Amino acid sequence: MGMTSAATPSSVDIPGLKLLRRGKVRDVYDLGDRLLMVASDRLSAFDCILPTPIPDKGKILTKAALFWFDLTKDLVKNHLVTADYDEIVAALPKGVSLDKQWFDGRMMLVRKARRIDVECVARAYLAGSGWKEYQATGVVGGHKPPAGLREAAKLPEPIFTPATKADEGHDENITREQLAQRIGAELASKLESLTLSVFKKAADHLDRRGLILADTKFEFGFVDGELTLIDEILTPDSSRVWTKSDWAPGKTPDGFDKQFVRDWLERSGWDKRPPAPALPPEVVAGTLERYRDFLKKVTA
Repeated sequence: MGMTSAATPSSVDIPGLKLLRRGKVRDVYDLGDRLLMVASDRLSAFDCILPTPIPDKGKILTKAALFWFDLTKDLVKNHLVTADYDEIVAALPKGVSLDKQWFDGRMMLVRKARRIDVECVARAYLAGSGWKEYQATGVVGGHKPPAGLREAAKLPEPIFTPATKADEGHDENITREQLAQRIGAELASKLESLTLSVFKKAADHLDRRGLILADTKFEFGFVDGELTLIDEILTPDSSRVWTKSDWAPGKTPDGFDKQFVRDWLERSGWDKRPPAPALPPEVVAGTLERYRDFLKKVTA
């Protein structure tokens, strides 16, 4: 079987399938013209995979991504084929066996895409690396917001701030001009337009639920020559989402993302070099509670 109750979520394997890539969270298997993406319960922070899993995190991420793929499919094509367990099993080679209890709800069968190696980031508030860059230079990804803004301040309008895509290590923020030099002006413009349109639709949806979409990142690729939204979208792993009532300029709120874990790691005295420390039970429980709350509020 691919997984037993005694195994750790960070060591999921499916014998008989070719493992294409094991990312910080997802294991990707090559099925020819399609890929099988399996969301584990791994959690990463500061470019390091933490030794302590968050139970059922992969299922929560998958449910969230499926919701957003459906909500945004009128704006841009996405790579999803199916997330139905039986349909996925039927598409696997003969002899491949899965533990349904583990894999059901955390898999997506997707079309294989020619990935564009860039993170398409949209920001509506000053937080994270955007806030750090603004503090240091007064600029965010080539944009020049008004002077004197505070941490977590709302920007006049959402901005597109691309970053280089790193499978390992840190993504590097680049300007739109640098992106155009890398991939061409026409494609860069399309990515910016799609990123901001998907961001706006998601932000409007969350706004009606009393939530703020501070920033998020998307990935795109080409499927049969068509620009396509790939990977996962608008999960707590890839997005900063805050409760409106918690927000005020001056401090980044405790939202539904990984900031809760990052804050604990900062206080722990860890030097941010591997190996990362184990998370205490209360941090695991607090993280899981935030992820579950996110899913409930978003899909209600």
